[in-house]
Amino acid sequence: MRFKWIVFSSLLLLTTILAGCEPLLVLNPKGPQAETTASVIWISIITMAFIVIIVITLLIIMLVKYRASKQPDDYEPPHIKGNPILEAIIVIVPVLIVTFLSIMSVKSTYEVESVPDGYEDQDPLIIYASSSNWKWHFSYPEQDVETVNYVFFPTNRPVEFRLYSYGPITSFWIPQLAGQKYAMADMITKINLVAESPGDYMGRNANFSGKGFAENIFTATALSPDEFDKWVGEIHSTAEPLTEDEFNKLLEPGHLGKMTFTGTHLSFAPAPEGENAGHHHHMESDQDHSMESDQDHSEHSSH
Repeated sequence: MRFKWIVFSSLLLLTTILAGCEPLLVLNPKGPQAETTASVIWISIITMAFIVIIVITLLIIMLVKYRASKQPDDYEPPHIKGNPILEAIIVIVPVLIVTFLSIMSVKSTYEVESVPDGYEDQDPLIIYASSSNWKWHFSYPEQDVETVNYVFFPTNRPVEFRLYSYGPITSFWIPQLAGQKYAMADMITKINLVAESPGDYMGRNANFSGKGFAENIFTATALSPDEFDKWVGEIHSTAEPLTEDEFNKLLEPGHLGKMTFTGTHLSFAPAPEGENAGHHHHMESDQDHSMESDQDHSEHSSH
């Protein structure tokens, strides 16, 4: 009786604690990409819970049914060479579970990496999201504006974030809209998302990047298309232009609040893509070095 009261009290305490918790953001999606991710998480949880329940149930049955106290003192268990049916279940069931989860993971990965279904015909809003210690810089080449530590975009329109870093590797993550994607130096990675509901969404760096990592966060706000256009117009009428000197100051390690500028740093510090990509620089250097070596060889030959 005492044991039952302990179990009941523990369950009641756990229920009370969990009742005061806010729902996990990743399980409260506000866009198609995040919905796919949340579905995969729920399916994985249910699958693993089903396995755990079966295993614990079998364990309890074995402990109760075959406990030593029920057997006579001279009991000797029978010698069993094997059970083909049991061995087949032990092998086949895990293989089926792993196969199911693998197919589901691969399929969902391709879904979240591409433009969401139903939005393929729309031109995406391109936003360059670059990180520095410990800030996020959002550049809008089409709108010719730049923000720090916050980003606005219209609802029901695909948004393509092009990610890179001015410091260590970071991970761009808006849990309610999309999964995580690394931002690295000298290359661009991309993440697609659509916000189907207006609102403010928490975004952050999900990869440890030094002592200021905990505050390396930003706010993502989804506005109606008209409100977004109005916001862009207000920036051009009120914000100061972003200069190269100002941008270099922003890159210095530290924390800043939300900031807004007209123009983008892409004009004087292009993103690492196309001819400005890191591997292209290396290729050009190698080609230049090779041309210089050939030229020197030719001069020596002529002498």
